[in-house]
Amino acid sequence: MSRILSSRPLAAGVLGALAFILIGWCGLLIPSLIRSVKVAFGETDAGIGVFYLLFGSAYACGSLAGGLATERLGRRTVLAAGAAILAGGLVTLATAPSWPLFLAGALPMGLGIGVVDGGVNGLFLDLFRSGRGRALNLLHVFFSLGAFGAPLVIGRLVDGGTPWQSILMGTALVAVPIALLFAIVAMPGGRRPGLPRPVADASVRVGRLAAPLALLAAAIGLYVASSGGVSNWMVRFLEPAPLEVATTTLALYWAGLTLGRLVGARIADRFEHVRFTTLALAGMTAALLAAILAPSLPLSMGLFALAGFASGPIYPMIIAIGGERYPDRSAAVGGLLSGAAVAGTIIYPPLMGLMSVTVGLTVAMLGTVLLLVAAAGALALVGRGPRPGTQVAAVPG
Repeated sequence: MSRILSSRPLAAGVLGALAFILIGWCGLLIPSLIRSVKVAFGETDAGIGVFYLLFGSAYACGSLAGGLATERLGRRTVLAAGAAILAGGLVTLATAPSWPLFLAGALPMGLGIGVVDGGVNGLFLDLFRSGRGRALNLLHVFFSLGAFGAPLVIGRLVDGGTPWQSILMGTALVAVPIALLFAIVAMPGGRRPGLPRPVADASVRVGRLAAPLALLAAAIGLYVASSGGVSNWMVRFLEPAPLEVATTTLALYWAGLTLGRLVGARIADRFEHVRFTTLALAGMTAALLAAILAPSLPLSMGLFALAGFASGPIYPMIIAIGGERYPDRSAAVGGLLSGAAVAGTIIYPPLMGLMSVTVGLTVAMLGTVLLLVAAAGALALVGRGPRPGTQVAAVPG
């Protein structure tokens, strides 16, 4: 492990960054193509909600299973498989002749993204044992770059007459070399050696860890349920505006998020991580509420960008906090927290489709604000618990 960390962190880190650009782009593919997909298959917002439900469920399964599989099979094998599965899912979506087959494509796409997301988070926790706040923020900057570029590029490609299926197929072609590189680049293996677990202290170990781990999982799940709902439905929320304006607003949100992560990378490690992240949640809550209720489109666009800026450090900082508390289980922590994050998207963003056709999309968007309030509460409780170094460094399971 130490030899790899000291001699070859660069190649693995660069590959992880490239993979995060890819999955950031993929996360905004369908939200950016939502109008084209609805027209092509004659679907309503409720149908799109079903797609998001399947995608989110598969994403969560991939994150959870990928982290645990890494401890048994090794990181290179699992990450290469995840990128290959993602490519297969994109091909399925691009070639689906009917809505049921298009829905089926959500499963391998979500599964592959989840494996890569959780796996690369664990990789960075192993590569960077100190300064994790900076390292995780910088990693997620690349996710943000992919997500920022997707609506900008896709909106203009579709307006220019490019078939939406071609965009999906082109993305699949990018995923293939990522999979091949994961199979050959040297990186920390991630396998967990067999560790003795004395029966006498097993209950103490689980009791100390269950509460902070559950609270971190709740905080990241609620946060991603909110941010995923905003990101998935923003173009639809701004439907009175032209497509280019709506996709530009989504891009501004992700541009703000990217800038927030860059700022977080510079300053986060100067502060206590739980307090810093809780304050970021509070800022995002205020800006998002103002953006949804703004009386004019230009003001709403600016406030969505501000909400994105405050949002930027939240996800990577929660992963960093988990890594600090469980340093010997980086693969499992990366996968478990990534899976918990995506679990938040399984319920609320799909539910927003049903809410849109009943109580209205504005009410559904306001629900994302309440989720952020709950996330801040869960994280504040983590801050009241034992500090890093006062508990046994392990994850139940």
